[in-house]
Amino acid sequence: MIELLRTRRSIRKFTPEKIAPDAISTIVEAALRAPSSRSINPWEFVLVDDLATINKLSKAKQHGSEFLKSAPLAIVVCADSTKSDVWIEDCSIAAIIIQLTALSMGLGSCWAQIRERQHDYEQSAEFYIQDLLSLPENIKVECIIGIGHPAEKKQQVAADKLQHDKIKSNFWD
Repeated sequence: MIELLRTRRSIRKFTPEKIAPDAISTIVEAALRAPSSRSINPWEFVLVDDLATINKLSKAKQHGSEFLKSAPLAIVVCADSTKSDVWIEDCSIAAIIIQLTALSMGLGSCWAQIRERQHDYEQSAEFYIQDLLSLPENIKVECIIGIGHPAEKKQQVAADKLQHDKIKSNFWD
């Protein structure tokens, strides 16, 4: 696991190569095995491989979602907000499990934050996606993960560049 974390980087450029169905099945299984508070599993996942819809998803927010345009697969991570008060945390856990599973199979991925972001000055990114994908009102969108075969290679962050000052022992000071 530590090797995956050492090499995990946000990949925003993908080749046009489709993702194999068995790889998608593995990613789906990993998502459905994600832990959730009290095993409520409020998360829901919308897999999008229709390129026209992915192109629309790439315009979901003002900045930071355009990379989706080159992804052959987008996973919209959302949840039934009426089922759990910690749906955001549960979706976050599922999202990183999706990304690490993709990486373990040689795929690249990147997260696009949707919750609390704007599509434009009149509409939230979440509402834009709810409308685009015909989501019920109680289904809230946390993020979109673009997944594909990497068309870029990024260097891992060196251990000496990690923010070790963020680690405290026993007390803050």
